[in-house]
Amino acid sequence: MTGIRDVARDVEMSTATVSRALRGLRGVSETTRGRVLESAQRLGYVPSPSAAGLASGQTRTVAVIVPRVTQWFFAAVVQGAEEVLRERGYDLLLYNLAGDPSARHRVFETSLLMKRVDAVLVLSLKPSPGERDRLSRLGRPVTIVGADLPGWATVRIDDEEAATTATRHLVDLGHERIAYIGGATSGVLDFTAPSARLAGYRRTLDRAGLEQPPGLEEDGEFTAAGGQAAALRLLARPDRPTAIFAASDEMAIGALRAARELGLRVPEDVSVVGVDDHEMARYFDLTTVAQPVHEQGRVAATQVLAALTDDDWTPEQVILPTELVVRRTTSRPGQTRT
Repeated sequence: MTGIRDVARDVEMSTATVSRALRGLRGVSETTRGRVLESAQRLGYVPSPSAAGLASGQTRTVAVIVPRVTQWFFAAVVQGAEEVLRERGYDLLLYNLAGDPSARHRVFETSLLMKRVDAVLVLSLKPSPGERDRLSRLGRPVTIVGADLPGWATVRIDDEEAATTATRHLVDLGHERIAYIGGATSGVLDFTAPSARLAGYRRTLDRAGLEQPPGLEEDGEFTAAGGQAAALRLLARPDRPTAIFAASDEMAIGALRAARELGLRVPEDVSVVGVDDHEMARYFDLTTVAQPVHEQGRVAATQVLAALTDDDWTPEQVILPTELVVRRTTSRPGQTRT
């Protein structure tokens, strides 16, 4: 079996240099690292994970804490992170909370992460002060995706601005009764997006001087089924809205199904706009505010890996851009969009 000494002889370097190159540590040039990796691959060298961990104090594993891994947004972020980690020889350890308060407590409030991982990614959750204290005491890099937390490394979009863009699009088209389908703004998972998107919707209507009748805000649970149920309630009103802003594309797709179920035409009878640019959005011709979901995972993984190798690394707060994508589910009230 090929060992590290075989690789060192092949590239005519010390075993210490070869070891540092293979483990991605500082003090090795990219040229040297490339030569070592090429030799290791050619000779069939496979490092022992346990030996590497003992020698470096690293596990070469990054934890990803996910609220619900079955939802498209979280799965896409995880995929982006996993691509970067795999490229750098790191494994991903997934913690799926799935709405279980005991699971959140077990991950954040116990020593579950200690000695298991080199870094942590937290998706769409805003850790409580106690949880932040626990994460700090881990002594490992942490990046939070989808939340604004000063002093911590974060990657996100401006959720309030995304909601503003979507709502303003409907206002600019001439809609005055604009309903909102979102999610719970409090609860065990403490998502940050629902509150920010609701605030953007309300602020835009207020600035446009549009006072909405009561009952035009519904909880769609950030699922297609929830969006459908919420839209059925909204569209059954005698003063039904002429437009719906759904705070996710999955809920917007549910709203499209509800409109069809009620015999309403989209966009002639009701316009619908979402947020995400979900992979299915184009198949429904859904107008949406696109966000770079996959890229958020890649940027977050790059952040924590940089923290592991750079003594001068400081936490960055990265805000990625969003973009309105107009398709065929929005138009002026009573008109077909051409």
